[in-house]
Amino acid sequence: MQHYWVRGERRIFREEARRRLSLPPTLAVLDAHRRLRGPYTAAGTLLRQFADDLIGRCPDSVARHSIELFTSAPELEGRLPTAWRSLEWAVKNEERTRFYSRIHTRNIANGLAEVLRDYLAARGEGPCTLVFENAHEADPADQEFISVLLRRTDLAGLVVVVGTADETPADPPGEIDISMVEHLATFATPVDATPVAVEPARTAEMRALAKEYVDADGVSDDPELLAAYQHLPETERAELHDDRRRQLLERAEFSLTRGAIPYHAEHGSEPGSTGVQALLDAMRHCFAVGLYQATVEFGLRGRALVEPDSDWRAWWAFTHDAANAMATLGRPDEALAFYNEARAASQDTEVHRELSYATGMLYARHYPEPQRDYLLARAYMNQTIVLAAALPQPKQRAFQSVFARNGLALVEVRDRRPEEALRLLEYGMARLAEELEPDEHRLHKVVLRYNRAQVYVGMGDFQKALEEYEAVVRIDPNFPEHHFNLGMVLRRLGRNAEALASFVSSLEISPPYPEAYYNMADTRMELGDPAGALADFSQVIQLDPKHIDARINRAGLRCDEGDLDGAWADVTAGLALDPENPYLLALQGRVLAERGEHEEAERALSRALELDASLAEAWALRGVLYLEDGDAGRAIADLDRAAELNGTPNILFNRALAHEQLGNLDRAVADYDAILAVAEDADAAERRQSCVGALSR
Repeated sequence: MQHYWVRGERRIFREEARRRLSLPPTLAVLDAHRRLRGPYTAAGTLLRQFADDLIGRCPDSVARHSIELFTSAPELEGRLPTAWRSLEWAVKNEERTRFYSRIHTRNIANGLAEVLRDYLAARGEGPCTLVFENAHEADPADQEFISVLLRRTDLAGLVVVVGTADETPADPPGEIDISMVEHLATFATPVDATPVAVEPARTAEMRALAKEYVDADGVSDDPELLAAYQHLPETERAELHDDRRRQLLERAEFSLTRGAIPYHAEHGSEPGSTGVQALLDAMRHCFAVGLYQATVEFGLRGRALVEPDSDWRAWWAFTHDAANAMATLGRPDEALAFYNEARAASQDTEVHRELSYATGMLYARHYPEPQRDYLLARAYMNQTIVLAAALPQPKQRAFQSVFARNGLALVEVRDRRPEEALRLLEYGMARLAEELEPDEHRLHKVVLRYNRAQVYVGMGDFQKALEEYEAVVRIDPNFPEHHFNLGMVLRRLGRNAEALASFVSSLEISPPYPEAYYNMADTRMELGDPAGALADFSQVIQLDPKHIDARINRAGLRCDEGDLDGAWADVTAGLALDPENPYLLALQGRVLAERGEHEEAERALSRALELDASLAEAWALRGVLYLEDGDAGRAIADLDRAAELNGTPNILFNRALAHEQLGNLDRAVADYDAILAVAEDADAAERRQSCVGALSR
């Protein structure tokens, strides 16, 4: 279906331009402005709009995607099985030491797209239009959702219309997995909205117009409303915000606490108290559920209202959470600046302990590889250990000391000292077992075992790693990463059927993510299920079109099935992302050879071998091309190299044919003998007999 990007200075102009388009019936028109309900303003509104029908029509999809539904539309709590069942949600907030990754919102967006896909199929009402307005003001989580809907190919019949201001929206700072700007430019047809005649100025008095602006939660782009609002005295504006906040609180809709309620609180009569608390609540919730872009925004807005000297507790909370979210989002320099600012503002031992740990993580994990400094990371972690040892309460001292050593263990792993990392982890496990009760800090005890399993994997001791992963799955069965890593170890041990079951279990309790499907596909290949592997590789590409390895593997499978057009599409898409990928170039050569385009195929294979001379299949393919073109000498040279790398019967058979062409019948017989030693091959047996007969004559 054709999607549209409608650009215009005001929403009223964009609406008029949209009316002129030939579109299917409208499913919903969604205002995505994050000031309304924060992250997932649009996605949550859509889900709330048809929640009853969705739950009735698609109960299985709803159950499978509960995390995505609760994160985007928290008002659904109580109507569905709880989404958060893993151990971090069962322990006290101060005991939580495990948080979501940066790409969690990408996975949520894909899960929501699958919910929408299932719902539209269940409705069975044909093509429809979904409109997102004010997308330039959307939270990055909603922008990811919009982008996923634009690019996915399994939402048959859905037309997406995205309305933005004239100016091209900017991507959020830091590392992003999905760019709405790029997706709009790639997947949507631009439509420029021209100004239209607007009703003459209202006759209402100024305060009424200002109230209309506030009651719209400040998202209106009507210049008259904005002018009236700005014209009012500050105290009167604050009164309007207070009234609107009270109205919204009475609605008891949780998502409003991530958008309009903190907005009105920070512009009301008590920004330093009511506003600060509303922003703190919104920030903490967003950090807990992995909405890090919103965490940073709320943190920055909160810091604008407080100073460390006047309200240290709030200032430190805003600074700490915003900086940690920045680190996760690939903004380590900004995070470090915040950490240093807090160091300069505090003489508190506990604050400096947290800052020391966080800074160590920056240098060990969050900076890109060329900027990592394991010496500095180790220095900060040792400082954390020293500060933890000074804590007065014994149990707190034990936990924080072990927590700091766990961080140091990560540094040691990254610095290729796994034995030292293992010693630190085992020390921590023993100390917690000795000094804490069994039900205290249960999550971190699991984290230590999980980390020990990862160290064992790095050391190549897969049996011990298996025992650890099996243990953490028993203790914390609802955490998807445990099942995924268990599957990876089972694969290393050759237990592929069990590995596949673990990957499936991981996806049953998680938003869809490409790594699980990719490993499922690889496992199915080893189990002799190419059709299942093809379906899983296709799902990887649906979730992450930039996944090069999935493109390579799917192209190879499509070649095997004779689907040359499909293989060519994958190769072309892959080379657009990575033009010098030797595997893709080799596959390009294979498809061209199958099409009979020998010259172009030889050129692609030669380039692949320039980039990676270890590609046995490329040597073999080019050798066959030479053979078919009558150049047996060059064919033998390539097939010799292919046989050195991977002496499969097929390579040996083609080399034997080349030797026959040159009259090297004894060498041809030797190759046929090698084939028949490992496989029953009637063609090889017949040609061997012919060669032996010729030699005897």
